[in-house]
Amino acid sequence: METLYHQTNKHIHEVQSNMGRLESTDRESVHLLENELQARIDQIFSCLERLEILASKEPPNRRQNAKLRVDQLKYDVQHLQSGLRNFQHRRYMREAQDREREELMTRTFTTNDADTSIPIDETLQFNSSLHSAHKDMDNLLGSGSSILDGLRDQRNSLKNTHKKMLDVANMLGLSNTVMRLIEKRAFQDKFIMMGGMLVTCVVMFLVVRYIN
Repeated sequence: METLYHQTNKHIHEVQSNMGRLESTDRESVHLLENELQARIDQIFSCLERLEILASKEPPNRRQNAKLRVDQLKYDVQHLQSGLRNFQHRRYMREAQDREREELMTRTFTTNDADTSIPIDETLQFNSSLHSAHKDMDNLLGSGSSILDGLRDQRNSLKNTHKKMLDVANMLGLSNTVMRLIEKRAFQDKFIMMGGMLVTCVVMFLVVRYIN
């Protein structure tokens, strides 16, 4: 297992080194490099399958450590696979944009040409999605404002209730110990309410950040 582990780890480092060549490789050769990297990543996945089998056959006192080492290699190669796919996606998008730009620049229109419009469906869809996101954000802010108003009302209600309880306690001649317990409970309720307000504000802030 140790020999296969070190070989697999070496292959991962080699792929990591070659990944840096993707950005500097010319457009004619980048496909070959991508295919080479993908083949080596597939080979690493095959080695990992064998390593998982070997790790499960290790003695009980070393099995857990062996599985952790294999999991680390698996995480590294999955990260490499994700990086390669992201690069390919960006390249596809750039090539599509270049083709569309080239078609637009080389396209000629005549006086009687029936098709003289430029497609704008994608722009309209993006604009519609943007308006929808702004509307959802406004609704969310409105809901958050309502929640904060409700918490303020509850705080005022708690204050009034606390005052009334103190008045009733004074009228009934309750002991100082009971009075302190009542004040302690009111103090705890105040922190619970403030914590709820803080959590609500944090959630609203995270949602706004996510929408933006």
